[in-house]
Amino acid sequence: MHFYETAENRHGLKHDPFKAIVAPRPIGWIGTKGRDGSFNLSPYSFFNIVADRPKIVMFAGGLGKDSPRNTEETGVFTASLVGRDLMKPMNASSVAVPYGTNEFEIAGLTPVMGRLVDAPYVGEALAVLECRVTEIHRPRGLSGETADTVITFGQVLGIHISETIIRDGRLDMGAIGPIGRLGYMDYSDSGEVFEMMRPERPKG
Repeated sequence: MHFYETAENRHGLKHDPFKAIVAPRPIGWIGTKGRDGSFNLSPYSFFNIVADRPKIVMFAGGLGKDSPRNTEETGVFTASLVGRDLMKPMNASSVAVPYGTNEFEIAGLTPVMGRLVDAPYVGEALAVLECRVTEIHRPRGLSGETADTVITFGQVLGIHISETIIRDGRLDMGAIGPIGRLGYMDYSDSGEVFEMMRPERPKG
């Protein structure tokens, strides 16, 4: 088995495999509004749920990124679900542009203001989370050095769900085709969706 120590990161491969191993990663399509009133929309694959009670999500972005800056200044953000029908606009919104540039316009998307937070979300998305910041954290390595990223935690205050994806009281994930990041420039949708129940604890 191929092995390397990450301190030197001499993996001997064409590209660093770390982010390809931790995959698929859900994409948080983060919508924010700057103090100057500008809209920002950016996809983050360092995104996930971290708690259910209360409902808390997180996203991590590099230092100097617009989304962490806006959430720190305003205390709110939205996260729109990226299904297979929105993967091209999602990719378009990832372009590196100067602060204040409206990625909604670049991607041809409709910004809709949240009901509970002063931040825009993707009007075309099939599901959306409205969030208020609870913590902003700079992680540290073993030697105490700060990582080159900012983690923003937010409590979900409201959830929008399109009626078109509700089947028998559940979300039809096969119809949505959530897009996940696989590492490198690779992505996937949910493909085949299957159910697998947890085993019951043996009796006796």
